[in-house]
This record gives sequence, C-alpha cells and structure tokens, in this order.
Amino acid sequence: MSFYNCSKCQRTWQYELKTCPYCFSELNKVESKKAKVFAISKVMIPTLTHPNVPYFALILEDENGHKWTHKSIKEYKVGEELEFDKNESGVAIWRIKYDISEAILKVLELLDFKPKEDLKVLILPTLTSPNHAYLRENTSPQFLEGVFEYLLNNNIKNIKVAAQSFDEMPVEVSAQKSGLLDVCLKRNITPFDLAKTNFINKDDLEISEEILNADLVLNLGALKMGKAEASLNLFKILKKDNYNKLKYLSSEKEIVEKLNNVLSNIIMLGDAESVQRSNRVNTYLGLILASKNTLKLDRIFNEIVKANKIPEITKDLENIETVGRDINEVNYNAEVF
Repeated sequence: MSFYNCSKCQRTWQYELKTCPYCFSELNKVESKKAKVFAISKVMIPTLTHPNVPYFALILEDENGHKWTHKSIKEYKVGEELEFDKNESGVAIWRIKYDISEAILKVLELLDFKPKEDLKVLILPTLTSPNHAYLRENTSPQFLEGVFEYLLNNNIKNIKVAAQSFDEMPVEVSAQKSGLLDVCLKRNITPFDLAKTNFINKDDLEISEEILNADLVLNLGALKMGKAEASLNLFKILKKDNYNKLKYLSSEKEIVEKLNNVLSNIIMLGDAESVQRSNRVNTYLGLILASKNTLKLDRIFNEIVKANKIPEITKDLENIETVGRDINEVNYNAEVF
C-alpha cells in the first residue's frame, strides 16, 4: 500500500495528490513493505457486494504507522503479519485501491515476476471497436497509463505498443477514439499496426516477428462478463489470414493452447476495474488479474463475477490455483447491478 506524506505539516493521504491541500507543499510517496493486523472485526451479515460470510474486516498497520482496511476470508490474530504465497503458474488477483500501477506491481510479484531494466517490452492492448473509453469495449486509458507507470518505475524504457484489427475498421481509428493513442503519445511512444509487420511460422502459427523479438509481451485484456476477452485478444498476434484458416480447422481453445506452448514471454493482465455486464452496461469491480495462461485468467474472472454463461473455451478448466485475494473475498453477482 502506498501513502503520500507532507514533509511540512505531516498529513498523510492514501490517494495520490501532487501537493498538500493544506500547505501546498510537495508530497512524498511512501510504500509499505510489511503489514500486520492492528484490529479485527468478524462480519456475519451478508450484503449484495459481500455475499460470502463470515469474513473478517481487518485494520492493517505498516512499519510507518499508516493504517488501512482489508477484507479477508482467512482469520488472523492481532499482531500477525500478512503474507501471500507466490505461484507463477496460477492466477493472481488483487484489488485496485487508488493506484493502478501499484496493483500491477502486486499481481506481477504474486506471479514471481522480477522486472529487469534491459527488458524489451511489447504491450498488446485490447482494441475491438472505435468507442469511447467509458464504454469499456477496449483497454481503458487509465489501465494503459498504469502499465506505463509500472514499467518506468522499474527503469524499463524499451517499450512498444502494438495492436491489430481483424475486421474492416482500421486499428488506428479505434486507438484514437478509445483514448489509447493520446496516452501513448504523452509518453512519446508511437503505437504500430501488427498487420504491417513480418510474420514467422511457428508450428502452423504465423506470429508477428515483433512478438517473438520481445522479452516480455503484456496482453491487456479488457474483461467482460461471459466472455474470454484475454484469450481472444491473444489471437491478435497472429496474421489475420492465418487466424481465419486456423479457426476452421481448430477450436479457439486449441489455438490458445498452441500459442501457450510456442510462446513463453507473454503475461496476461486483466483489466477488471470497471467491466461490462452481459447487457453491456458497466459495473465497478475494482480488480486486476494476472496470469501466464489466458484461459485460466478468463475462467477465474467469470467465476468471480458469477457470469450466467461461462465461455466455452474455458469450461473444461478445473482446480485453477489462485494467489493474492481469495475468490470468496472479491466475488459477487455483478449481473444484479
């Protein structure tokens, strides 16, 4: 958890401010390294957004004396330190408080990912249609900005952004209307169209050379209830004609599994801060998910929101390990909101 301290008046805020609203001094960002339980309240009454009981409302305290709340299914004792297991083959779940880059840092830590300054990173945002950001058809500008912040905070500067359109709408139009182009240009990064790159044949898959040359590909899935958006977005690294041929010869699940077998440099980041319901109306979820396997991520997301329809390509998946927040801590039937 991050806090913002004023060195002059000593006031502290959990949300990001550039200057102190009392004395107008610049604020210093202080990150918590450890957290122990300061107080506990056991909750027995279910609500719409917290249906699973009992659960424990904790007040946590870090090494600097800063305090914040935390919901937990697991029972702790006062004074006990919170620790979370890591699992690079599972699905990491975390709540977004006020800072998306902080949540990205947490889920990648839970996957035991260690950033290096010399990494060549390619970001693959979801760009499905030319719609404004508030409709959540595409990766949100705030989420892309959070990814940039995470990378730059770790001194990773070799960053590329790419996308591809599989319909008649030029990807440049979707990038501009969605607000993602402005975010890239603000960081002096010019995104490009993967369709205009060279493609390399790997096990009957024609994959963009840019993907193969990157040390790390971040697939940003704009998650939607009842859909497998992270998996569908992964297809955009293929040549369009190649994908059209593959989908007649193989199932979507088989294509994803082939990609997972061929590539080892991709991490999926699921944008679930505000998500679409099945009627395309948005609801606030406030989550971020991460995994090295898109199918696992899509399945866990739909379990969290209790989707009426589980995507066909994820139905056979069972016993998926999760790390970070427990599914029972964060799920609720989002279709009722």
